[in-house]
Amino acid sequence: MGREKETTKVAYTVEQLVAFNRYNPDILPDLENYVNDQVSSQTYSLDANLCLLRLYQFEPEKMSSQIVARILVKALMAMPAPDFSLCLFLIPERVQMEEQFKTLIVLSHYLETGRFRQFWDEAAKSRHIVEAVPGFEQAIQGYAVHVLSLTYQKIPRTVLAEAINIEGLSLDKFLEHQVANSGWVIEKSQGRGQLIVLPRNEFNDPALKKNAADSVPLEHITRIFPILS
Repeated sequence: MGREKETTKVAYTVEQLVAFNRYNPDILPDLENYVNDQVSSQTYSLDANLCLLRLYQFEPEKMSSQIVARILVKALMAMPAPDFSLCLFLIPERVQMEEQFKTLIVLSHYLETGRFRQFWDEAAKSRHIVEAVPGFEQAIQGYAVHVLSLTYQKIPRTVLAEAINIEGLSLDKFLEHQVANSGWVIEKSQGRGQLIVLPRNEFNDPALKKNAADSVPLEHITRIFPILS
């Protein structure tokens, strides 16, 4: 979930290129190689990828559909960050109409609307796109757990299984890990199997939400009154 850790030595060199030669088409090969490095090393640099997409706008004949697809898949893996939309904005509409990009846009829509069953079904039809980037499934599972934890205090095991696309013994191991490391609790519900109790937070528990007045220091309020009068 969220953006993956960035590389060190290679990232630093590319960051220099992006900082000082942002609009120099000569750095296109370096940025394309860096996208492949991100895929193989499971790292991520949004800035470098956005820079490459901008350069493609100036050099459309040099655009690599494979590289662009990998950038978009990495951006999906960064959800809930808005990286996918930022990248898509820099891709011409005619390119977006290619089948692989139409598929990725549909996948993005399913994730944004929390339609995880439809997402996994569609992803299964497009394995050649998403499985080209290691860590994709794990990243989306992390995002699904993030969404569920913001929405529910308790969820049936079946709902969790559908959202993260894991069942059986694999799901048992996943739950054991979450119980041990994330504060999850498993309850047995009569006639409905297991219930997963998620840690409470200000999003899934209204009682934990602070009133706006509570979040404003008293001295700030006292300063407002003279202005209003």
